[in-house]
Amino acid sequence: MAGRLPTGRDFTVKEIAEQYGVSATPVREALVDLAAQGLLEVEQHRGFRVHEFTLDDFRSMVEARTLVFDGVFRQVASGEGRARPPDAAALASVRRRAEAAERAALAGELDVLIGYDLRYWRELGGIIGNSYITDFLDRIRVQCWAFAVPYLRREEELAGQLWSGHRELLAAVERRDTASAERIVGEYNAHSVALVQKLTGRS
Repeated sequence: MAGRLPTGRDFTVKEIAEQYGVSATPVREALVDLAAQGLLEVEQHRGFRVHEFTLDDFRSMVEARTLVFDGVFRQVASGEGRARPPDAAALASVRRRAEAAERAALAGELDVLIGYDLRYWRELGGIIGNSYITDFLDRIRVQCWAFAVPYLRREEELAGQLWSGHRELLAAVERRDTASAERIVGEYNAHSVALVQKLTGRS
C-alpha cells in the first residue's frame, strides 16, 4: 500500500529480508500469508509478485461486501443468528476509530486513514459474532485499498475527496436502523467506485 512494491514487479524473500534487515524465515511466512490474502502471487522458482487488481475486480469486491453487509445489518436489526447488540466498551472503541478515520479522511491523510478505516470496519463487523464473515470482509477491504491506493497516491490533494461517514454509519447501527445503514453503505460504495473510476480514467 505504500507503493514501494509496485504491481507486476517480481521480488524474492532474500531481497525483502535484506531490505528490512531480518532473517528469511519470518519474511517467507509473511509473504506466504499475503499471498493467501490474494495480495501477492507466487512465481515458481522466481519468488513473489504483487497482484494486479483491475477496475472490474474492484467493482466486484464492492458488490460482494455490500451483499454481505446488507445481510449482516438485517440480522443485527432482527436479533437473529449470532449477532448481538455491542456492549458499551465495544461501541466506544468503534467510535474512537470512526472519529480518527473521519479526521484523516477530511484532512486527506491517506496513511492514517487506511489504518483507522481498516480497524473501524473490522471492529464494526465484529459485532456480528461470526469470525468467518468478519475475516472475509476484512480481506476484501484490504484488497480494495490495495487496488485504490496507487491511484490515490498520485493525487496532490486528497482532502475532501475521501469518504468520511464513519460516525453516521455507526449511529445507524447503534439505532438498529437498517434502512439508514444500508443507505449510508450504498452511498459509500457509490462514492468509492466513482472516485476510483475518475482516478483510473486519468492514469
